Order: sequence, then structure tokens, then C-alpha cells
Amino acid sequence: MTVSEASTTACAATAAASLPKLDASRIRLVLLDSGGANLGSVQAAFARLGVEAPVSSDAQRIRAATHVLLPGVGAAAPAMARLRANGLDRLIPSLSQPLLGICVGMQLLFEHSVEGDVACLGLLPGRVEGLPETPGVRVPHMGWNRLQAVSPEAAMHPLLAGVDGRHAYFVHGYAYRGTTNTLATCTHGQPFAAIAARGRVMGAQCHPERSATTGARLLANFLSL
Repeated sequence: MTVSEASTTACAATAAASLPKLDASRIRLVLLDSGGANLGSVQAAFARLGVEAPVSSDAQRIRAATHVLLPGVGAAAPAMARLRANGLDRLIPSLSQPLLGICVGMQLLFEHSVEGDVACLGLLPGRVEGLPETPGVRVPHMGWNRLQAVSPEAAMHPLLAGVDGRHAYFVHGYAYRGTTNTLATCTHGQPFAAIAARGRVMGAQCHPERSATTGARLLANFLSL
């Protein structure tokens, strides 16, 4: 083994050791069928944690899950149309287990998105707006950015364990820019909510499945709830 290979192996082992220990036999995760093109990548991210992540719009299967994830890429309006078409817009608000929305899935948790002028799920108060484009700041926001807890209390939230101060990967042109229920922000010209939570409802604007060890820790934190 070369020095480079040894270093890579050691880094991977350190990252794996930093993850919460998950009992996959007790986890029944379901990915909601929101029509996103990243479902395979999200499933692969959970597979690396040893957890199966079937995609479903079946109400009985979703209600039986211990954890529910709302993925999403693209735009809010078509994603909401997909949820309405398969009845998930009515089912999701009635769930009681931990729910995590990622990327556009996080945006759908709020009351309204200006992207397509669409009413969303309303599980988190607030409005999703376009990121402002200013000199030197390109929209969409694409690339790595640093997660920063908004307060010491927010940093103690279990979803942020081992994540505060680390970098995650983003691809988006819209975001929630308010402060209510915001746990961590990133700055792209102006601050936006990178992670938010209210009770069982949580959202991450980043792509955890593309965020390396930071994303793995975030997903493992979610499954530990």
C-alpha cells in the first residue's frame, strides 16, 4: 500500500468511526416519491450507512416507516404537482415520525415558494425566495459552502452533531432566507437557511448524498433520531 493509499484509508476509517452507530434492523426508512432524478444517489448514500431506502408513495408503507425522507431536485412547482398527484401532499402533514426534506424537498416543507408561485406543504412557516444575484455572486449557488450554527443552542440540536462548521455541497437558486426554525446558515452573497427544524420536521438545503463525510454524518444523525 502506498503512502497516499494509506492516508486515504485512514481518513475513511476516521470518518466512519465518527458516525453514530446505527442499528439497521430497527430502521424502516422510506423515500417519498417526489419524482426527483437524484433518488438513486440518495439510496446509495443510505446504502453506505447500511440502511435500505425504498422509494414509495404507498400510504400504508409510509405510515409504517420509522423515518421518512423527502428528496427533491429541479423546481418546486413540478415537485408539488407530483406530491398532489399521488396524494402525498395530504399524507405528509399527518405523519408523526421524523421527516427530513433535502434540497428542493426542504423548500417544499415551507408555506410557499416563489419558484412557480406555488403553495407548499406548510409544515414550516415561511416563504422560499430566489437567491439575489449581485456582482461577484452567481445564481444558482453551486459548490461547497460552510454550515454555521446560528446559536450555541442550535449547535446542540442532534441533527447538527459533528456537522457544524463543516462544508456541504449545494446546487440551488432558491432558499428560505428567514430565521424562524433555522439551525444553520450558509452565506452566498447573503445568508440563507441551510438546515432548519421544528419538532419532527427537518430540512437540509444541501445535497447530503453529494456532501461526502458531512452528508453521511447528517443522514446518520437523522436516522439516530
